Amino acid sequence: MQTTTQYPNLLILGIGNLLMGDEGVGVHLAQRLAEQPFPPGVDVLDGGTGGFHLMDYFTSYPCVLLIDATLDGRPAGAIRLLEPRFSSEFPRSMSTHDIGLRDLLEGLQVMGQMPKVYLFAVSVAELQEMHIGLSPEVEAVMPELENRVKALAEELVGMKVSAPA
Repeated sequence: MQTTTQYPNLLILGIGNLLMGDEGVGVHLAQRLAEQPFPPGVDVLDGGTGGFHLMDYFTSYPCVLLIDATLDGRPAGAIRLLEPRFSSEFPRSMSTHDIGLRDLLEGLQVMGQMPKVYLFAVSVAELQEMHIGLSPEVEAVMPELENRVKALAEELVGMKVSAPA
């Protein structure tokens, strides 16, 4: 994927529920990224299961990098980068916050305030109720997911987003 537009600021938004195992992959990544330095204009947010409470964030940024789990039948830990323009283009099963997030996106579209969204969808095998932590399969891809999110952020803002390791 090649992007041609650069953005003056962007939001890296992890979505999910920490109490449901792999379903919280976006939140786990956001928490890891929040501990790292980013240049001005790049913000990281643990969006949890915020639904409509996240609307102000979506309307405040021209570009959002969204990280979420999906029950899509792919092997656990598979990472896909999607560029959904409409709520109907998001993966069909976005778990426990499906209705709230889809409703939020549809509302933003109706209001003409939908930012450019890049979605890193991480496949999970199942929802794990009342389990904090990630499965070995999803934990194993966290470094790759982090690197891919940072690389896209760098491309979108036109600068290095974090110091080299």
